[in-house]
Amino acid sequence: MSQFVTKSDENSWFIIANPTSGKGNFSKNWKLVKKLLNAKNIAYSYAFTQFSKHEIELVETAIQNGFRNFIIVGGDGTLHHVVNGIMMQRYTKSSDITIGVIPLGTGNDWIKTYNIPLNIKKSIEIIQQKKTILQDIGVLKTANAPLTYFNNVAGLGFDGYVVHKLKRLKMLGSIGYLLAGLAGILLYKKSIFKIFLNDKPIETKCLMTIIGVCKYSGGGMRFTKDVNPSDGLLDVSVVKNFSFLEVLFNLPKLYSGKIVQHQKVATYKTKQITINPLNSKPFIQADGELIAKGSVSVKIITKAIRFVIS
Repeated sequence: MSQFVTKSDENSWFIIANPTSGKGNFSKNWKLVKKLLNAKNIAYSYAFTQFSKHEIELVETAIQNGFRNFIIVGGDGTLHHVVNGIMMQRYTKSSDITIGVIPLGTGNDWIKTYNIPLNIKKSIEIIQQKKTILQDIGVLKTANAPLTYFNNVAGLGFDGYVVHKLKRLKMLGSIGYLLAGLAGILLYKKSIFKIFLNDKPIETKCLMTIIGVCKYSGGGMRFTKDVNPSDGLLDVSVVKNFSFLEVLFNLPKLYSGKIVQHQKVATYKTKQITINPLNSKPFIQADGELIAKGSVSVKIITKAIRFVIS
């Protein structure tokens, strides 16, 4: 079920909606979205995703048809794939594209950086006001996967393992993240990482390494320090050899952001980073999507896409 137009004026939006979002309430939510957009005389066309990563194809077709403004109706995964579609296409500069978000996902982590509400009506009012920011985008390079772009947070190790476990628990929302995290605490085996950043090699037994463009991941956890999504720098947190009890004891600090003050967490700002696990092939995640396993190199693309913010 979709609706395409052949041409777009500069004020019209193309909506990419994920019908599996919204915890089973998508049909009801979609009717409300259309009603509110029509009431505000916001011009739009739309398409529904029909399979994994369909967003990439929909973005390319819409840009070919003249669209430069997109609305995402869905969660962090839908936004992630739209961002990848924008960065991969070659019809226009990515910085000419604007994205607004009507959040219907599970974690909804990206919106937290910009205080975008979960309320559909309020998020549409924000889109109508069209206050924007040119945000940086990260890009991951791995051995066995194509280049992957991310707009929020990527990571290697424990958080990748949690994303792997979360596949069966995602419908539980934030509780699912917590349960997946607890499973990870019990089952994940820490690795030795050799990390290269700012011309400095670091070798340490590591629970995980987090690489942020924005602030929140894992259903509202904050692993990074003093994040600025448009400063041209990746915000890196190397979480070292935490024990089971240390993870449990510091759980509240994961949500408050105070975890970065722990003596076993080191924070850095860098334009690029390479991580080589020495004794395992841990999962790599980006924006809550599993990407690959093993080593990864990450760079920053400055002010790459324009986002609507509150």
